Amino acid sequence: MGTCSWTDPALVASGWYPPGARGAEGRLRYYAERFGLVEVDATYYGLPSTRNSALWAERTPDGFVFDVKAFSLLTGHATRLGSLPADLRPNGAKGAWVRAGALPPATVGEVWRRFADALEPLRAAGRLGAVLMQFPPSLRPGAAAEDFLDRCLGRAGSLGWRTAVEFRNPRWYAPERSAQTAALARRHGAALVAVDSARDLPSSVPPVAVATTPELSVVRFHGRSPHWGTGGKEDAYRHRYTKEELVEWIPRIRALAERTEQVHVLFNNCCGSAAVDAAETMSGLLE
Repeated sequence: MGTCSWTDPALVASGWYPPGARGAEGRLRYYAERFGLVEVDATYYGLPSTRNSALWAERTPDGFVFDVKAFSLLTGHATRLGSLPADLRPNGAKGAWVRAGALPPATVGEVWRRFADALEPLRAAGRLGAVLMQFPPSLRPGAAAEDFLDRCLGRAGSLGWRTAVEFRNPRWYAPERSAQTAALARRHGAALVAVDSARDLPSSVPPVAVATTPELSVVRFHGRSPHWGTGGKEDAYRHRYTKEELVEWIPRIRALAERTEQVHVLFNNCCGSAAVDAAETMSGLLE
C-alpha cells in the first residue's frame, strides 16, 4: 500500500508530515514508517540519478519497495527536449518536444542504458519493485501498437525488471479486447495494471482487474475527478475517495491477492493529503 509520490508539493504543504520530518531524508523516513511501498513519479519527467537511488535505498527499511515510472521517451510519449541529458540532445532539433522515433537508435539505446543504470542501487538493495510502463492515450490496439509493445516490453524484460503495464486508451480494456490485452501482458511477464479513475467519460478506463503474472498485480487509483483526461494535473487528480468508493475494490484486490504473491495498491489522487488518507483507509478496510 502506498502513494504515487512522497514529495508532491500539495502533500508537503498539507501538514501530513510533522515538523520533525523536514527535508528530503526526513520525509522519506517518515513515509516509510507508515507505508511499505511508494511510486517514483519524477522518473517519467526526467532520467533518475544513481546517487538518488542509492540515497532512497539507504533511507528506507528492509522490505520497503519503490515502483518506478518509466521515463516518457521509453514508452512512446512526447518528451521535453530539455529533459534529455545535454549530450543526447539532437543538434538542430526544432521544437521543445521529441519522440523516440525522431532520434537515432543509438541515442534511444543510451537513454535505456542510463535509466537502467540509475535504478541499479535500488535493485541491488532489494528495493526495486516494478517499473511502470505507462503508455499514452494515442497508443490504440492494433498491429503497429503490438509491434511497438513487443519491442518495448521485450527490452524491459531483457534488463531483468519486473514490469507493470498501464494503458491510458480505454480501448485496451474494452470487453471485446480485454482478454487479448491480458494475454499480451502475460506473454511479456508483465502485471496488467488495474485502474480506478473517473467513470463515464470518453477517456475513462474501466476497472478491469486480472492477474497476469504469478508474482505481482498492481492497482492504481487516479481519483474520479470529472476533469480526468482533460484538465491540468490539479483538476484531473483532485478527488478524495469515500469509504464506499474504496469498498468497491475490496473483492477485486482480494481476488488478485489469491492469484499473485504481491499486490501493489497505489493512490495517485495527489490533492493535499488525499492520497495518503485514502491509502490509510484502504489498509484498514483490507485488514
